[in-house]
Amino acid sequence: MKQDYIEQQLFTKQDYSKTPLPKGEYDTCNFRNCNFAGSDLSGIRFIDCTFNGCDLSNAKLIKSSFQETIFKECKILGLHFENCDQLGLTVRFENCQLDHSSFYQVKLNHTIFLNTSIKEVDFTEADLRNTVFDQCDLLNASFDNTNLERADLASALNYSIDPENNRISGAKFSLPSVVGLLNKYSIEIQ
Repeated sequence: MKQDYIEQQLFTKQDYSKTPLPKGEYDTCNFRNCNFAGSDLSGIRFIDCTFNGCDLSNAKLIKSSFQETIFKECKILGLHFENCDQLGLTVRFENCQLDHSSFYQVKLNHTIFLNTSIKEVDFTEADLRNTVFDQCDLLNASFDNTNLERADLASALNYSIDPENNRISGAKFSLPSVVGLLNKYSIEIQ
């Protein structure tokens, strides 16, 4: 079955929760204020696309491809990025709500999370080398055997990272949030 190739299109206020986005490859497209909540985006390729003000909560991402894709002011709750096509996966999140999502074993080198809520997100065994968490809330995010080498968490909040169970060499932290590296010890810091 031949899939569509859509290039340089603007999609505004579309409700893909009712009528699915046609399968295909979307190149340099912009999606503004579209509803993808609960929709099936499996097998769709997004290259150099921007999602602005969209709701992608609980969308299915089996073998979806996101290359050089930017999410701005999007609601992205409960997505399983580990189900995506990992080849060339490059994303950026700005002013998004990414809570309850999963990046289990996902390679996210050099990814930027800017002013994004990342509460209860699973980063277990993810590769987050050189990733930037700028003004992000990481409350109850899971880091287990995660590579955070040279990651920038200097302005991140509410993280809890076990330095004995994660790779943090060269990572940037700042006071007072750096106490999140000591949570497992149940000590009182004054």
